[in-house]
Amino acid sequence: MTTAKLIDGYAIAENLRAQIRLDVDVFRDRLGVAPGLDVILVGDQAPSQIYVRNKQTACATVGIRSTVHRLPGDVDELELIALIKRLNVATGVHGILIQLPLPPHLDTQKILEVINPLKDVDGLHPYNLGRLIAGQPVLTPCTPQGCMHLICSVLPSLSGMRATIVGRSVLVGKPLMIMLMNADATVTMAHSRTCDLMQVCAQSDVLVCAIGSPGFITADYIKPGAVVIDVGINRVQQTTGEHIIRGDVDFSGALTKAGFITPVPRGVGPMTIGYLLVNTIKAAQLQVG
Repeated sequence: MTTAKLIDGYAIAENLRAQIRLDVDVFRDRLGVAPGLDVILVGDQAPSQIYVRNKQTACATVGIRSTVHRLPGDVDELELIALIKRLNVATGVHGILIQLPLPPHLDTQKILEVINPLKDVDGLHPYNLGRLIAGQPVLTPCTPQGCMHLICSVLPSLSGMRATIVGRSVLVGKPLMIMLMNADATVTMAHSRTCDLMQVCAQSDVLVCAIGSPGFITADYIKPGAVVIDVGINRVQQTTGEHIIRGDVDFSGALTKAGFITPVPRGVGPMTIGYLLVNTIKAAQLQVG
């Protein structure tokens, strides 16, 4: 019985951060200021608090200045928009990130569209998504960039490969589909209405899972030797009451079938934060010419 090789996202992200440190140093030496990332956190949801803290820590390790604007969960939408508009014109702010999800009384799409596209480090503004589709990317979503990096770390060429993405969100699935197509892969976008999902997945050289359902993708969904990228981050409560983090893939079963696989944690997650840093320094460079 073969065992899949792990794609260590943590180690790859460490190498990525080393390059970012150099880029930040060059930027600071040239302009006398560090690139700046401002994060807007609405409410006190524990997962969002953790994610923001991790992003602040990552910024500190590469020399990026980070500021968190903490707003109450019942903040008025106009107040939030006014804050974004102030950050849009602040010269020391090179990147703006809205920590998602937002409370239901706020119109997420409307709020994301207020962000200056050149400060949109999440890559979710329609301008940036449209540039990606046109093959002229400026700032692209972080998690899909991380997925592509991990895939290309074991498959330098995707030309002619069959890739399937399970999950069609604008955060991951849709932009990743464009990136894979731009790399000359033949891409299937699968979702909850896909017929014969297991068969579709089992024909794929690359399988990316981003559905938010712990352990949904079993070994039966995986082509022998395939590259499996598990984007899922699911908090699962144990019988003891403790919570563990599980991916969308049944990891133990997938190990016996896949050629390469990302673990959860230490897979896609560190790469998402890594590319947030990449986007921040890129946004800073774009704004200063």
